[in-house]
Amino acid sequence: MTGSLARTPLYDWHQAHGGRLVDFAGWEMPVSYSSIVAEHTATRTAVGLFDISHMGRLQLTGADAETALERIVTRRIAGLATGQVVYSLVTNDAGGILDDILVYKLADASGSPYFLVVVNASNRDKIVAWFEKQLTAEKQSNPRLDVAMVDRTPEWGMIAVQGPKALELVRPFLSVDPSALRYYHAAEARIGGPPGIVSRTGYTGEDGVELIVGASGLYALWETLLMQGRALGALPAGLGCRDTLRLEAAMPLYGHELNEQINPFQAGLSFAVDLEKQFPGRDALVAAKANTDRPVRIGLVLDGKRVPREGFDILESAAAREVASAAAVGQVTSGTFSPTLERPIAMGYVDRAVAAPGTTLAIDIRGRAEPATVVKLPFYRRTERKQA
Repeated sequence: MTGSLARTPLYDWHQAHGGRLVDFAGWEMPVSYSSIVAEHTATRTAVGLFDISHMGRLQLTGADAETALERIVTRRIAGLATGQVVYSLVTNDAGGILDDILVYKLADASGSPYFLVVVNASNRDKIVAWFEKQLTAEKQSNPRLDVAMVDRTPEWGMIAVQGPKALELVRPFLSVDPSALRYYHAAEARIGGPPGIVSRTGYTGEDGVELIVGASGLYALWETLLMQGRALGALPAGLGCRDTLRLEAAMPLYGHELNEQINPFQAGLSFAVDLEKQFPGRDALVAAKANTDRPVRIGLVLDGKRVPREGFDILESAAAREVASAAAVGQVTSGTFSPTLERPIAMGYVDRAVAAPGTTLAIDIRGRAEPATVVKLPFYRRTERKQA
């Protein structure tokens, strides 16, 4: 492990408690503490606590922050209610995805509105530069534009508390009732005393909250939540189970299902694009929406135990077990053995002609064509706690 990697305020805790640390997007982050399956199961049945301080947090302020942000992201921002959170995308001029983000509209103690944009750790520098470029261009055309952006990532820490008992765990530590927050809503609140932001959001397919506090108070909050959570079955959880959880919930991951060569319509993210407004790549996406030649994202389940991985070929037929006799129709972008469903699952991109649920395909797993069936996403919904 090199000394050049960034570290979250919880690094010392991770190291002292057996966290298996790896380089993730330039950050020294825990993959797991006990086992991926144990941490995954705790999140599905009780509570998992995740250090997500590596994610970027950009704050936009000023009377024209809404107007400026509206011209950068794909989702409509104008008219958001204070406390609302939306999933959106940032696209390049060709309509490719630069990042998928969360946009919060909040108000400070004086009532002044501001926006918080949470971005992927791997894209933070790219998105900061892209936002600065767009804001500079806006100010050149309108010198009186009142908007400023500050990267708050170093100053603030972030914890995700996820699972069916998550709200029960955090409720005593918040100055607002988390149950009163609707899904994808947030509020400024006191969190264990110090001020912070609580949002009813997450990346696991479970209910829960994400907590943002000053970096200096994160360690004490983390330890307190874990101590109080023992009776509920809470466990610290690493990036390993964060990946298996999000894959069961069919949530795309940047660098796997999303990149600058993929457009939102291929990825099944049309809900996050408003073509009635202007943003970089808008014109390209008007054409892309009508293009049915590009591969699309699908989900696959396998009957055996062999696990598909990123980059494996998806084949046109499972009739022949030998790879040489089947043509490739796409590639796996993410694959795992699902602890909840107890079978291998994968997402990938395939030709539209073979993308319908129920279609029988195969995956080339080290020279063998393993049968796989296209299924409707997501693989898992918490209301059913079974395959969707």
